[in-house]
Amino acid sequence: IDENATQESVWVAVGVPILNKAFNGYNGTIFAYGQTGSGKTWSMQGAEGDDLQGIIPRMNNQLFVRVDEEMKKRPTVQFLITVSYFEIYNEVIFDLLDSSDRKKKSAAAKGGLEIKEHPVLGVYVKGLQEIVVE
Repeated sequence: IDENATQESVWVAVGVPILNKAFNGYNGTIFAYGQTGSGKTWSMQGAEGDDLQGIIPRMNNQLFVRVDEEMKKRPTVQFLITVSYFEIYNEVIFDLLDSSDRKKKSAAAKGGLEIKEHPVLGVYVKGLQEIVVE
């Protein structure tokens, strides 16, 4: 993606394919990596205003639009949507949905969550909250 890319072009290149895969039964993950100030938060969150929204608000909006469309076509189909949200900072994993974890981060606590691998489920973050949303 071009360094002068718009939020819309980033969404189309990165978000839309992940959303499409989710509707084919796959989990989706976006890993934003880079130096401080490189635009990770901007790309993921953006700002208020349709043109300035990042991937996360666009994904949330479109996810529920697609669920509504699918439920109208196939009323017997059920959807389960869960979310988790974490940050790796100085090689420590923090659960951004856990307010007690944010307090630990602000106190510069060491430790954090651990990455594990399950023989069937694959790679996961042990102790990471996974919240059902609607």
